Amino acid sequence: MDSQYAIADTSQIYSPALLVYREIVIRNLRRMIEMAGDVSRLRPHCKTHKMPAVTKIELGMGLTKHKCATFAEAEMLAECGVKDIFLAYNLVGPNIGRSKRFLQKFPDVKLAVTADDLKMIDELSNAMSSASLTIRVLLDLDPGLHRTGVVPGDLATRLYQRIVERPGLQPGGFHLYDGQNHQTNLTERTAAVLTGWNVAASLRDQFVRNGWPVPAIVCGGTGSFPVFANLDDSAIELAPGTCVFHDSGYGAAFPDMDFEPAVAMLTRVISRPTPDRLTCDLGNKAVASDPPKGQRVLFPDLPDAQQVLHNEEHLVLQTPLAGRYQPGDELFAIPKHVCPTSALHKQAYVIEAGNVIEMWDVTARDRFLTI
Repeated sequence: MDSQYAIADTSQIYSPALLVYREIVIRNLRRMIEMAGDVSRLRPHCKTHKMPAVTKIELGMGLTKHKCATFAEAEMLAECGVKDIFLAYNLVGPNIGRSKRFLQKFPDVKLAVTADDLKMIDELSNAMSSASLTIRVLLDLDPGLHRTGVVPGDLATRLYQRIVERPGLQPGGFHLYDGQNHQTNLTERTAAVLTGWNVAASLRDQFVRNGWPVPAIVCGGTGSFPVFANLDDSAIELAPGTCVFHDSGYGAAFPDMDFEPAVAMLTRVISRPTPDRLTCDLGNKAVASDPPKGQRVLFPDLPDAQQVLHNEEHLVLQTPLAGRYQPGDELFAIPKHVCPTSALHKQAYVIEAGNVIEMWDVTARDRFLTI
C-alpha cells in the first residue's frame, strides 16, 4: 500500500472501516475543477460521498451547483447551504408531494427534477400550481443507456412543449446521462460520447428555434466527464460523481483520468482456516456487492489473492502469501465501486497527515431524513 495511506495508530479503528483521506479528496476536487476549466461548469453528483463534510468542502471551493438522486441527498445538500440542486430522478407517486414539501421547507433553493412522461409532468404541474410553487424540469434524454429517458423525436418534442406550457413548471433543459460509455480507450469513448451529444445539441437547437428555452444540458457522469469537459458550449453542466473519491473500478476502466483513491477500507484477518487462506472481516455488508463476486475490492499488498468466498461478514482470500498473516493483522483494500460502499457505513474515519482527525457522517445513506 502506498505510504500516503499509512495511519500512525489504528488501535481505535473498528473494522471493517471506511477511511476517507481528506487531503486526497481536496486534490481530486482541484483536479476536477482544472479539467472543467471553470468551476461554474460543474455540477458534481453527491451520490458518491453522501456526506455534509464533503459538500461543505465543495462549497468552499466554489462548487455551488450540485446533483443528487434521492430526496435524502437533496435535503442533505440544502441543509449544507446549497441553493441550486438537481434531483436527477423522475418523480412518481408520493415523491411528487415530497417535491412540494421540499420547496416549502427550502424556499430559497432552486430545485430541478427530470421527466420523461406526460402524465408525470401533468401531476407535477398540478402539485406545484396548487401550492403557488415553481420547479425546474429537465427533459430526460436517452443517449443509449436505455434506463430512463426518451430519444429525440416527436415524443421528446411533445414532452418538452408540455413542460414549457404547464403552470408551475420551468423548462430547465436536458439531462443527458450516458452511463453505457465505459470504453477504456479514450478515442473510442470520445466518439461514443460525441454521438449522443450531437443528437442532443441538435434537439436543443430545434427547441430554441421553437422559442423554448433550453438553459442547461447536464451531461454525462464520471466516465464521459473528460470528453464533455473539452466541449465549448455554454449550456453544458458537467456532472462527475465518483472522481471525488475515485475507486479501483474507475481506475482500471479510465486510466486517462488522473484521480487518486481517496477512500480505503481497513480490514483485519480474523481466521486462518487453511495454510493458503485468510478470512477478513470485510463482508458484503461493508463493501459494495454490485461488482461480480471476486472483484469487489483491490488489495494493494495482495493483488493476486483470489477472493473465493464473500458473505455478509466474511471475505476469504486464497493466496500463497497467507503465511505472512495472523489473526489481528490488518489489510487495506480499495473498493471497486465506492458509491454504494459509502452507503453501507454510518460514519467514515477521516485521515489527514497519517492520523485520524475526526468522523464524518454519511447522512444521505438513508432514503428519508425529514421530507
